[in-house]
Amino acid sequence: MPPSSSAGVSTASDLKTASTSLGTVVVDGKGMTVYFFDKDTPNTGKSACSAGCLAAWPAVSAASAAPVVTGVQGKVGTITRSDGTLQVTINGLPVYTYAEDSAAGDGKGQGVGGIWWAVTPEGSKVAPAQTGSSGY
Repeated sequence: MPPSSSAGVSTASDLKTASTSLGTVVVDGKGMTVYFFDKDTPNTGKSACSAGCLAAWPAVSAASAAPVVTGVQGKVGTITRSDGTLQVTINGLPVYTYAEDSAAGDGKGQGVGGIWWAVTPEGSKVAPAQTGSSGY
């Protein structure tokens, strides 16, 4: 199928990559940087971020168990959250956006609390070169 030039009509990716001030990172379908949370354990099917944490770090969700990805080389999957929604995972770790990132490509969540990290296309943490303030 050829790409659509009409906004909102083409099939959107749940995850893709973008060039940002942090380098090339994984972003959600709206272009917002996605992050790993150090308190999550890979391949457990669970997220350690809930309640107030989710207000600051919304889970990246998917409409199906097979998220649509473009350019992401890590293994992409989903977990089912306690509310029944599907959260996207990369290499077995849930991914999140950051509420203080206001524009596509922002990376304000990088290094927050020493436990939040932007994600490379291969599914690794972006090196902790910057630090932020409050984490969960």
